[in-house]
Amino acid sequence: MLKNKMKRIQKGHAGRQAGFTLIELLIVILIISILAVTVFVALNPVKRFADARDSKRYTDVETILTAVHESIVDNGGTVPAGITTTEKQLGTSATLCNTTNCTTPPTAAACLDLSTTLAAYLKKMPVDPRVGTAAITGYKIVQDANGIVTVSACSSESATAQISASR
Repeated sequence: MLKNKMKRIQKGHAGRQAGFTLIELLIVILIISILAVTVFVALNPVKRFADARDSKRYTDVETILTAVHESIVDNGGTVPAGITTTEKQLGTSATLCNTTNCTTPPTAAACLDLSTTLAAYLKKMPVDPRVGTAAITGYKIVQDANGIVTVSACSSESATAQISASR
């Protein structure tokens, strides 16, 4: 009797093939999809790219300010020509620069080309990663009444990319 039972069990399994059913596969795909979407949303790539651009702006502002300070030290405390109490945007353009967060109407007087003056300290003038060009860098500079030079980024995306230091 036991022999007959074993034969029936073996016959029943002999015709079936091992594998996953369609429903099992769909459930696994659904779970993987939900996990992938959750991770993608948690990482928020748009914010990560904005943070990376702001980090570059911060580094650029620091680089420009360091070059200005090196120039001041090398020239006996004299601030490079053109840096005044009037805020100016850095760039080579004669007509397209503007000030006040780089949004006021463009004028030639609002533009300051420091690329030649700071050539000994900068290999190349930094430009904003999103909107900057050699003509309009996306950075501005001003010196206050106390002699403090401030370099700022015009278009910070998530934080104010500004550094200031005195000469």
